Amino acid sequence: MQRLRPVLLVLGVLCTLMGVLWIGQGRGLIHWPASSFMLDQRVWGDYGAALAVAGLLMILLARRLRQ
Repeated sequence: MQRLRPVLLVLGVLCTLMGVLWIGQGRGLIHWPASSFMLDQRVWGDYGAALAVAGLLMILLARRLRQ
């Protein structure tokens, strides 16, 4: 379990950050990169929300594992 905790924590943080980026791109709040196919596409905002929730759950699970 000691090796799983940092892996879950890193993956959780990365998934959360990527999910927030996808939400911003899908909602049209973030226009980076300018040629992205995800811009102003609501479905990508929904995918981002799901990914961010999954990332937060990974962080929560990592914090609950014994050190």
